[in-house]
Amino acid sequence: MGSVIHLNVPFRQSTKAARQAALIDRFATQRRPQNDVFWLKENAELLNVLDSTGAELDASALEPLAEVYDTLHRRLGFFPQYYRFLVSICLDLEDLGLVGNKGHVAVDWVVSEGLADAELSDLQRAEARRLCLRRGVDPFEGDTGLDDRLRAFGARQDTFALPNKKAAYELTHIVFYLSEYGRQNPDLPDAFVRSLHFAGTLAFLELNTDLLAEICIALRFSGQTPPAIWENWISDQARGFICSSDELGWAGDDYHPFLMTNWFMNVAGMGGFGVQVPDGPISFEAPRPSVAPLRELSECMYQMEGVRSSDWPSMRKVLDGVLSTEAREVVDAAETAVDFEAFFAGFARTGLQGASA
Repeated sequence: MGSVIHLNVPFRQSTKAARQAALIDRFATQRRPQNDVFWLKENAELLNVLDSTGAELDASALEPLAEVYDTLHRRLGFFPQYYRFLVSICLDLEDLGLVGNKGHVAVDWVVSEGLADAELSDLQRAEARRLCLRRGVDPFEGDTGLDDRLRAFGARQDTFALPNKKAAYELTHIVFYLSEYGRQNPDLPDAFVRSLHFAGTLAFLELNTDLLAEICIALRFSGQTPPAIWENWISDQARGFICSSDELGWAGDDYHPFLMTNWFMNVAGMGGFGVQVPDGPISFEAPRPSVAPLRELSECMYQMEGVRSSDWPSMRKVLDGVLSTEAREVVDAAETAVDFEAFFAGFARTGLQGASA
């Protein structure tokens, strides 16, 4: 009688739904303790991406988060400062198929407690309003100018011609909230769209996959088609992510760029979530660029104090001789994607050149 041979073959997730279910399980149970605020952030972001892309999951996929859903009111009562994360997780679980009605109760409690009134910024107020409106309650019903203020912030193009990641991420999130994650027209002025192009140019020059993916998503949610060279580059980068089982690597990994690039791929109709998910506390490693074009460009421009010009054709001739070959290639690509002369006029920062105190 022949011997039985056992092959040690790792489990392969054969469908996108299976891979997404594996991500839910690992994020929920393998990376951080559930009362860690970063656990809340990671799981809220993952579920938000899955809900906004209309993920079709098996009923069992949400089971790793069932206990969190069942104890939502206890968690909200003890951690009201994290209500946006907790309510977002609750609403997404319900909308993804978990049976229950805790979302209505949670939103009513948030409004009755005035938690949204404690938000300091318009962006946080917009997020809180968006969450509550998902269950039909507007905590800022009397604030009729909130959307106008958000659009005015985004329409100030000069802000986004300069490296400012905080402002750029706020810009994308304004679009996410005003568009209800692509479900409605955010009604953006042309200047706001140009701001997205300026911020996207900086992200591309920095080779920042995470931010550029968000900007491309925001453009698509606004009814715009992002530059093909941006989208093709993100698609290439998405295929270079490594997902591995690592006991400690998750503490400072690239999970957010992984989520954003795969969200973008899904929104753009390019697939997404194709990586196999191993067992254990998974971590993500993004491709690392070998050049820093934005830094090179900025440093060169700064050294030209007094002779720096906002005229791109003139400055290009000068910069070609001082930038590295790799940086020049990225700048050349960026130049073909948008109205680079308009972007550069703000990026050059010539307004105070030569001024004395």
